Amino acid sequence: MTQAQRPPLHLAVALDGAGWHPAAWREPGARPADLLSAGYWAGLVAEAEAGCLDFVTFEDGLALQPAPGAGPDAAVRQAAGRLDAVLIAARVAPLTRGIGLVPTVVVTHTEPFHIAKAIATLDYVSTGRAGVRVQVSGRADEAALIGRRAAPGRDDLLAEAADYVEVLRRLWDSWEDDAEIRDAATGRFVDIARLHYIDFEGRWFSVRGPSITPRPPQGQPLVAALAHQEPAWELAAGSADLAFVTPHEAGQAAALAAAIGRRATAAGRPAGTVRVLADLVVFLDDQEGAAAARRARLDERAGAPYASDAAVFAGTPAQLAGLLLDWQEAGLAGFRLRPAALPHDLAQISRALVPELQRRGAFRRGYPAGPPGAPLTLRGLLGLARPANRYAA
Repeated sequence: MTQAQRPPLHLAVALDGAGWHPAAWREPGARPADLLSAGYWAGLVAEAEAGCLDFVTFEDGLALQPAPGAGPDAAVRQAAGRLDAVLIAARVAPLTRGIGLVPTVVVTHTEPFHIAKAIATLDYVSTGRAGVRVQVSGRADEAALIGRRAAPGRDDLLAEAADYVEVLRRLWDSWEDDAEIRDAATGRFVDIARLHYIDFEGRWFSVRGPSITPRPPQGQPLVAALAHQEPAWELAAGSADLAFVTPHEAGQAAALAAAIGRRATAAGRPAGTVRVLADLVVFLDDQEGAAAARRARLDERAGAPYASDAAVFAGTPAQLAGLLLDWQEAGLAGFRLRPAALPHDLAQISRALVPELQRRGAFRRGYPAGPPGAPLTLRGLLGLARPANRYAA
C-alpha cells in the first residue's frame, strides 16, 4: 500500500496508574506518590496531546488491584487504588484542546441515566471530545462491594451492556439540538416540545427520560468497547463506535477486523461505522535490546513474567512503527497503545514513535481544524459523522 493509498492512522494510549506492568511504579522515573493527584494525570494527557494522539482512555474498576489469581503477595508488589476515570477526564478536559478523552465505566454496577449525564457533561467541558469505554464485570468480589445482586453470567453481562448503551444513546438524543430557546423577551428558555421521553423498557432497565442535560456537542459522544474475546465482538459491532481488539499477528488482526465488520453489517449498521483498533502493550527504548532488558528487570521485580490479553512489544520506536504500518494494512483503523511504564513509555510514544511515523508520511503533524466557527470534535478527528437525532421531526 502506497502512502497515497493509506488511510489515516489513528493512535491512542490507554492510561492506567503507573503503567500496565505491575512493577512499573518502582521504576526510577515513576511517580507513585503522585498517582492520586490531578497534576499527574494532567501531565500524562498533555504528553499525549503533544504527540497529536487521537485520544486517551482512562482505566477504571470497582475492586482494588491486583486481579484475582495474581498470587498471595501481589497486593504488596503492585500499586493499588485508583481515582474515578470520569472525574479524571473532566478535570483535565479544560487543559486540553485537541485530544479525545475516553474514561472507562463499569456498566454492570452503574446506572445509565447517571452515566449519560456525566459523559454529556464531559462532552461539554471538552467542547466535543468525549467518549466512554463500557466495561462489564462478572467478578463476585465487585458485585459484593455494590451489594445489589450476584454477578450475572457472561451472556447476561453483554446483553445488559448492549441495553445500557442503547439507553445512553436515547438519553443523549432526548433533547433536540435546538431545544434551548433562551428567549429572554418571552421568558421561554426551553421548547418543551423538543424534549422527548425515551420510554425504554428492557430486561434490566426501565427508563422514561428525558435527560436533564441538553444534547451533547457531538450529538452522541463516542462509545468504545474492548472486544478481546469472541462473545464481546457482538457488543462492539452492534453498539460501539470504537472496538479494541487484541491480535498477536497481522493475519489475526485482519480476521478480527473482518469479523467485527461482518457483525456490524448484520446488525444493520452502515459500513465503516465501527473503527477497529488493536491494543498493544509497549516497552520502548531507543537502543536495541534496552526495552527487552527493562521488561526482564520489571518481571524480576514483580516476581513473575508479565502476561497480557494483548500482544506485548519490546523494541525501538522505529521497529514499532514498522509493525504498526504492517498491521494497518490488515484492515485496522489504528492502535491503542498501553504504555508498560509511565511516564517513560508514553514519552517514547509521543517523542519518538510519532516523529518516526511522521517521517514515513503515516501520521499527521498537528490536529486539523474543526468546521468553520466550530471546534474540532473527537468524531471529526476519527472521521465519524455526527448522528442525526432519532426523535427530531
